[in-house]
Amino acid sequence: MDVTVLGMGRMGHAIAGRLLRGGHRVAVWNRTRGKAAALVSAGAWEAPSVADAVVGADVVITMLANDDAVRDVAFGPLRTAIAERATYIDCSTVSPELSAELAAAFPGRFLAMPVVGSPAAVEAGTAVLLAGGDAAVAERIAPVTASLSDTVRRYDTAQLAITAKLATNMLLLSEVVALAESFAVGRSGGLREDELRELLETSPVLPAGLQNRFEDVLTGSQEGWWATALGAKDAGLALDVARKAGVELPAAGMVRQRYEEAAASGLDGADIAAVTLLYHATR
Repeated sequence: MDVTVLGMGRMGHAIAGRLLRGGHRVAVWNRTRGKAAALVSAGAWEAPSVADAVVGADVVITMLANDDAVRDVAFGPLRTAIAERATYIDCSTVSPELSAELAAAFPGRFLAMPVVGSPAAVEAGTAVLLAGGDAAVAERIAPVTASLSDTVRRYDTAQLAITAKLATNMLLLSEVVALAESFAVGRSGGLREDELRELLETSPVLPAGLQNRFEDVLTGSQEGWWATALGAKDAGLALDVARKAGVELPAAGMVRQRYEEAAASGLDGADIAAVTLLYHATR
């Protein structure tokens, strides 16, 4: 299929690369040019504009940072230039309200499909796709989803798929903060890093999803792919979902605050594991 991927952050780049390896013809676009050189070398076409990128596409995918970025693209040049037969998939982590707006603006051809997993998992085909919307639309783009992953969880609406992603993200964000605080307790009481590693790395209380960030949280690595600023944004979206249902999440509020503090301290582009640096003693 002819597929356009809009947004060349780490996840968008991984999605486009996976689709290329799946035999699809891929066009890419990013607000800042120059991030798709490896994809172009592998056969992708880098378009100079959104309008150019979506011309002739069977499927258009957005993987952008937040509601504002998706809104600017989707309700602007994408909506104007996308072919009537084309399907629009938003893989971004946005609010359920925006996802509902997109479903209404692109009736019969929109799917929310946030991704659970790292860019490396996308590249390996092991990420989980949370597909929300019309079953007929999901069936129509099956060749694309099959190229990306064998695991697709279906939801009746776009809002439900987004809610599923926010629930998942909130869990991991909380776990990273909890692990950072566990390390802080150990260090404060005199445990060395090698002792903390021996104690907790293979502990049955360590969640499986946290294992691939264990070392980064222990050492304060900033090299991952999910920035603290985006972690704070996602926690805020999760809080909004609960509050609109009349449910307060005090622990989640504190988790969001920690990522906001990390981002404000100059770690806005660092991986969420870098939140652990907030707990390093300065004296």
